Amino acid sequence: MKLKMIASALALSAAVMGGVSLTTVTAQAATLSGGFDVGPGGFQGNFNPLAATAGFTWLSVYFEPLVTYDEKLQKVVGVLADSYEVSADQMTYTFKLSDAKWHDGKPFTSKDAKFTMGLAMDTKSGSVLAARLKAVASVEAPDEHTLVVKLSAPSASTLDTMTKVMMLPEHALSSIPADQLAKNAWWSTSPIGTGPFKFAKYVADQYVELAANTDYRGGKPALERVINRYFANPAAAIAALRAGEIQFTYVDSNDVSTFKDDEAFKVIEGNSFVVNYLGFNHESPIWKDVRVRKAVMYAINRDAVIKSLYGAAAKPANCAYVADRLIPQGIDTYAYDPEKAKQLLEEAGWAQINGDKPITLLTYYTTPLATNVLAAVQAMLAQVGINVVPRAVDTPTYNSIVLNPKPDVSQFQLVYAGLQNGPDAGSINVGLNEKQIPPAGPNVVRARMPELNKALDTALAETDASKRDARYQDVCKVMNSDLPWATLWVANRYGVVSSKVKDFVWTPAPGGGPYQAHPEKWSLGE
Repeated sequence: MKLKMIASALALSAAVMGGVSLTTVTAQAATLSGGFDVGPGGFQGNFNPLAATAGFTWLSVYFEPLVTYDEKLQKVVGVLADSYEVSADQMTYTFKLSDAKWHDGKPFTSKDAKFTMGLAMDTKSGSVLAARLKAVASVEAPDEHTLVVKLSAPSASTLDTMTKVMMLPEHALSSIPADQLAKNAWWSTSPIGTGPFKFAKYVADQYVELAANTDYRGGKPALERVINRYFANPAAAIAALRAGEIQFTYVDSNDVSTFKDDEAFKVIEGNSFVVNYLGFNHESPIWKDVRVRKAVMYAINRDAVIKSLYGAAAKPANCAYVADRLIPQGIDTYAYDPEKAKQLLEEAGWAQINGDKPITLLTYYTTPLATNVLAAVQAMLAQVGINVVPRAVDTPTYNSIVLNPKPDVSQFQLVYAGLQNGPDAGSINVGLNEKQIPPAGPNVVRARMPELNKALDTALAETDASKRDARYQDVCKVMNSDLPWATLWVANRYGVVSSKVKDFVWTPAPGGGPYQAHPEKWSLGE
């Protein structure tokens, strides 16, 4: 037995280091390998859930929040909380905690939950959640199994934010100063969670390996190991999937047709809940005139891009939303009209404002589909006299540029990005409200629009659920007329999994989730 284990370990090492197929290893060791950090829902090299803007598909295999979305992204359900209650005035959230253990065997208690909330609310920790938790007035732990979160004012997005607060162990992290936590080696060497799999090892830029948590409260996982392989691009991940080296990866819509009729694979499709947009950097003087921003909208043939590049697997967006219930009557649809775009630019004095000077268009989308989309957008804008130059970078580089409290405007006069517009409609607040301008939050375009702030604040503070949709329609109206962004579309997303994988749940959720995936049930068959 010992020799077999050594042989398996050597085979795995050789497979990862030298490109040898992982098929034999996965079959012997009940190991599922995937490209979990490929595509918009992934975040390669991210180990710290406090700093995660994506990658939750993988992180939630070993870390867990108190609550999460169900796999259909329709309702919030308990994870480390057996139950939760929201007071009638929507100012108090009470969570009853499960009997759970950390991966090192110590009990998970409300002290850990309170400690985690403190880190999540502290910008010094590097938390990207601090701005979303501004409404939290206090966090109390009246007993070991109860956490009480009190707000200073109602905030409709509180539960949505709580799904992203992954619980962390006080006993392992309390000795690390908050301002040293973000870059601490603990995250990639010895992290401790409560999930069905526990951290085994990380081989830099190649893979992360997790081992089954045999003491998991939900039962011993069916798999022995789960591996997250890193890939330079989706094409490399797809090649590994076809070769049997991995069993799952994200794919672009234009790759789906090659898998649809292949019985060896299952295609998973769903709404991305992410609106793609061209974000005008409002600190750049070239976008001050709304006529210029409207010209960008009229210059782009969104229907053509959706049909030819997305294979019709997207819907045009004229504000942050595409759900019928959130779209008011009478808003401008910005139908493709390059002549109108030229007229607006002339009226605004574009030749004097910028003319044909190059405009940096920054993005973290590096897939072939995104490259083609940006090439099309670049050509369409060039036809009306706007010269954009796309620059694609990895997510950490993008974040370092756009979240810088003192940014270099020339590096991103325009961004091509995506932001969550659901399941909770209030999710876009962090990207548009003036109160969320970095370092306070991720309003990377630095939008400062009083009417938009008012509409967003009113929607978030609405305690009557029957009136909430109308409040978000008001947000849509302001976005549509004032254009903090040039909103483009909301696309479907796709994952492909080997037919040998059983009970596998993957949802194309914004940021990769989290959602109720039950990794402990995943298994491999013949």
